[in-house]
Amino acid sequence: MERYLEFALNHYILSLALLVVSYLLVQDLIETAFKKFKSISPLQAVAKINQGDIAVIDVQEAAGFKKKHIEQAVNVPLTTLATQLPSLAENKTKPVLVVCETGSHSATAGRLLTKAGFEQVFVITGGMQAWENDYKLPIKSTKKANA
Repeated sequence: MERYLEFALNHYILSLALLVVSYLLVQDLIETAFKKFKSISPLQAVAKINQGDIAVIDVQEAAGFKKKHIEQAVNVPLTTLATQLPSLAENKTKPVLVVCETGSHSATAGRLLTKAGFEQVFVITGGMQAWENDYKLPIKSTKKANA
């Protein structure tokens, strides 16, 4: 024990880094264990869509949504999601798929939805990039054709 203390005092930066990394790992494990939404792959999302009666919420900004989105997705940008929750209340009991451009914002949206009482929230890992590039799944674009 004496040698551990000596090491920690002589290498305080390494010791501090070990404590910070350990804290972040424990925090991530706890957050993962207690999250109430599930992360699913785009293929699993397609299976859920094919089962029917599912809401698809795309939390990209409007410009990104116009470029590419899932066929039956409804655009509710993450910045306005909290204020638009009452309009989505009809979907509280049915499965809800959440997607964004890269998958990073959809986790935040998933937390918001579960906190608001949505029972079955599924976040698509990798977002639209994985949907289109990795899995080569169909997308819809609402861009106007240039004449």
